[in-house]
Amino acid sequence: MRLVLAAAILVLAAAVALWPRGGSDDPDQTSHPSARPATVSAEQRAAAGLASCPVPTTATSGPLSGLSLTCLADGAPVDLAAALAGKPALLNLWAYWCGPCAVELPHLQEFAELAGSEVTVLTVHSDPDEAKALSRLSGLGITLPGVEDQDASVRTAVGAPAVLPVSVLVRADGTIAGVEVRTFADVADIADTVADKLGVRIAV
Repeated sequence: MRLVLAAAILVLAAAVALWPRGGSDDPDQTSHPSARPATVSAEQRAAAGLASCPVPTTATSGPLSGLSLTCLADGAPVDLAAALAGKPALLNLWAYWCGPCAVELPHLQEFAELAGSEVTVLTVHSDPDEAKALSRLSGLGITLPGVEDQDASVRTAVGAPAVLPVSVLVRADGTIAGVEVRTFADVADIADTVADKLGVRIAV
């Protein structure tokens, strides 16, 4: 009798071990809600009214070297390091579902208007759903130039944590001057940070 019971337990254990696992047990199904984003049309891009991405010049050798992203304005590829070369830049990593990002983006828009050609301000959408990014920017009235970074490659390149928003201060030579893992309080906060990290003073 004991042998029969032991054999039954072994059969049951084997069945449990071989039972197929799927559904909610797969962490990727819950951590990537935008795994199949909608295709973005030229009309959607035009309707968003975003500024054109910076025109690439000379490539630099910083941590952003080699990253090719998609310009939100026209869908064209952007060599990020080359596009930022020669001028201090503020990269703002955000996503359409990020509440604090929506609060911060208008401050960045205002700062960019004050900074003019002194500092490049570029948004970096860190989620695969480009269509929702365009819709969110349009709803907020944001026209800053931006790139789509579906694999969060910028975050990885600068060693930032997996949180949003994050702002990356980039020197004209492509090196990283600072990584701000927080939400800017207002335009003055952005200006003070840019002055401190990049040495560029913008009156607000």
